[in-house]
Amino acid sequence: MLSPSLQPWLDKYLAYLKYEKNLAVKSIDSYQRQLNSAFSDLQLDSWVSFNSQDVRQILNQGRKKGLNPRSLALRLSSIRGFCDFLIKENMLIQNPASSVSAPKQGKPLPKQLNVDEMHQLLDIGADDILAVRDKAMMELMYSCGLRLAELVSLNLKSLEDQNQLRVTGKGNKERLLPIGKIAKQAVSNWLKVRPEFAKPSEPALFLSKQKNRISSRQVAKRMKLWATTQNIEQSVNPHKLRHSFATHILESSSDLRGVQELLGHANLATTQVYTHLNFQHLASVYDNAHPRAKKLK
Repeated sequence: MLSPSLQPWLDKYLAYLKYEKNLAVKSIDSYQRQLNSAFSDLQLDSWVSFNSQDVRQILNQGRKKGLNPRSLALRLSSIRGFCDFLIKENMLIQNPASSVSAPKQGKPLPKQLNVDEMHQLLDIGADDILAVRDKAMMELMYSCGLRLAELVSLNLKSLEDQNQLRVTGKGNKERLLPIGKIAKQAVSNWLKVRPEFAKPSEPALFLSKQKNRISSRQVAKRMKLWATTQNIEQSVNPHKLRHSFATHILESSSDLRGVQELLGHANLATTQVYTHLNFQHLASVYDNAHPRAKKLK
């Protein structure tokens, strides 16, 4: 239970979030729960004396209660926000929570479909025009490791004689990607029926039934539908196809730099998350290939 001398300022902060910051009711309730839990055992007469040691003690108590790093980071963030308010109200000179580091959170590994699951997902019978379009979209995304935004922004001119794809990625950077044989055939099949969806002079490669450029939401919805239709046990979304592409290429080639280029990552560190999925294989390649890693005979 928060000390009666401290409670009024917490109430003022919650009112500030509601009336001045216009936060949603659920967000305010979340802040209230976090702060009530954080300050429940706090022994202070005034917020003026609240310091970084108190913040660390709150986090330590949270650890003892079994809170995971993500929950502790959320609690610390809530405390920082409250302390910023106290500074604004001249109750504190500086934020005591700003010098406390959030607990390290393990970076989640990318989730992907295995090769068999990818074959199962993409083994679509072209029974109608939507199936032809959807197969072309998914084959192209998996073949080239496209981001969802890159897929929906493709134009007819993005195809370089159907053997290569010119993609504009983040930062307006272009990259030229090879198109696999199966994806090339799927796109070719789509181009034969695309005129049924296309308005005159329409530049978009993939279109909706309304004859407009297909939206990101529509792509995600269609992939979710096909995952159910093809009896894929795990959920499927556009980014999972990109993850699957990166993982499968890396497992086969061990070429991290090559995968970086194909994905359009500006920083190799972004690509390196995929190495965790096949680290032992990469370590073996490194040991056999690097001149300073080879054992002396």
